[in-house]
Amino acid sequence: MKGSEKVIAYLNEMIAGELAARDQYFIHAEMYLDMGYNKLYEANHHEMEHETLHAASMIKRVLFLEGIPNMRPEAIAVGKTVEEMLNHDLQLEYRVRDNLKRGIVLCEEERDFVTRDLLVKQLEDTEVDHAYWLEKQLRQIKEIGLQNYLQSQI
Repeated sequence: MKGSEKVIAYLNEMIAGELAARDQYFIHAEMYLDMGYNKLYEANHHEMEHETLHAASMIKRVLFLEGIPNMRPEAIAVGKTVEEMLNHDLQLEYRVRDNLKRGIVLCEEERDFVTRDLLVKQLEDTEVDHAYWLEKQLRQIKEIGLQNYLQSQI
């Protein structure tokens, strides 16, 4: 089924972002594991899997719309400390959230309601699961201090 060129171009931007998010969560997960923060490793590994699924659903949609998926990830921001990694990941999720909202509007304008529904589901996942979890981690660091937070992640 031939889809809107605008929607296909948008989805390709999002695929590049989702692949970058996958890679950023992957490297941060491995860094947490190397530091001995097993709980952060598990959480980031889980997020890496979610980002992979997000990218896969967008890739399938581009193929369905008779487009060619963009498989080149955007640049990533790798942190050096736990707090930096959490902040980089949160900024990434905020960008994804804003891009998803932009895409929902585009899909409504282009009357592609199936793609719109896919984006709405991913927006909920981004806001409720990913960004909210990161906000909670950063709030805990402020409330109990970095050392107590890190100890709780072992």
